[in-house]
Amino acid sequence: MLSCKQASRLLSQSLDRRLTWRERTALRLHLTICDVCRRFGRQLLLLREAAKRMVRLTEQNETLQLSQEAKARIASALDLERQ
Repeated sequence: MLSCKQASRLLSQSLDRRLTWRERTALRLHLTICDVCRRFGRQLLLLREAAKRMVRLTEQNETLQLSQEAKARIASALDLERQ
């Protein structure tokens, strides 16, 4: 039986590669009894989709830029953090 730590690692890896049959089976078994890991898996998928949407939006509108005011606020916050 997988621990939650092992299950979360496999959930993350499943976004980048195809899990082995053994890994998929162990993960499915764990997810049938662990609501927390099921939610974590759904959150990973939502984050992945949000990142894909953000890439599409920035590709569609390359003129997206911060205002001078926003840049100044960020610079000011960074200066304060360095002190």
